[in-house]
Amino acid sequence: MSDAPANAADADTDAPHKPPPLEESLRQVRDAGRSVWHAGGDAGKAFRTLLTADVSLARSAFGRTLALTGVAITFGASGWLLLMAALIVGLSRGLGVPWAVSMLICAIVSLVAAGVAAWYGQRYFEHTRLQATRRQLARIGIGELAEFTPEAGDAVSTREVTERDLTTDAAGKPLKDDLGVDVTPP
Repeated sequence: MSDAPANAADADTDAPHKPPPLEESLRQVRDAGRSVWHAGGDAGKAFRTLLTADVSLARSAFGRTLALTGVAITFGASGWLLLMAALIVGLSRGLGVPWAVSMLICAIVSLVAAGVAAWYGQRYFEHTRLQATRRQLARIGIGELAEFTPEAGDAVSTREVTERDLTTDAAGKPLKDDLGVDVTPP
C-alpha cells in the first residue's frame, strides 16, 4: 500500500494552505470596501429618515403649540373678559356677594383656565426637542449625552438610559458635559 492520498481533493487538504493570488486578494478587499460603503450609505439613509421624521414631528408639535397659545390669548384677551364681567355682576347683584369676592372668584377661574392651556402647550412643545435623533446621535458617540448612553453594539436600550434621571449624578450634583455645560436630557 502506498501513503499517497486516494484522490486529488485529499491531497489539497493535506498540503499546507497556499494564500490566494494577489489579484484575488485585491478583489476581496475591493468587495469588502464596497460592502462597508453600502452599509454606511444604508445607515446614513436610515438616520436621514429618522431625522426627517423627528423634525416633522417637532414642526407639527410647534404648530400645535402656537395654535394652543393663540387660543389661550384669544380667551384671555376678548371673550374671557366679557364673561368675567358678566359673572362679577351676576355674583354681586344676583347673589349678594361683595364685589371684591366676585372679582377674586373670577380671577381664580381665569388662572385655572390659563394654567390648563399652558400645560397642554408644554406637553406638545416637548416634541420639539428631537428626542429620537438625540438618542441616536448619543448612541454613535455624538452630542452631550454620548458619555452617558450605551455603545452602539450594546443590548441596553438608549431610551431606557435616557429616560432615567440624567440631570444629577449619584452625589446629587448636576451632570455636566466636557465643556462644563449642564446636560439636558432628551
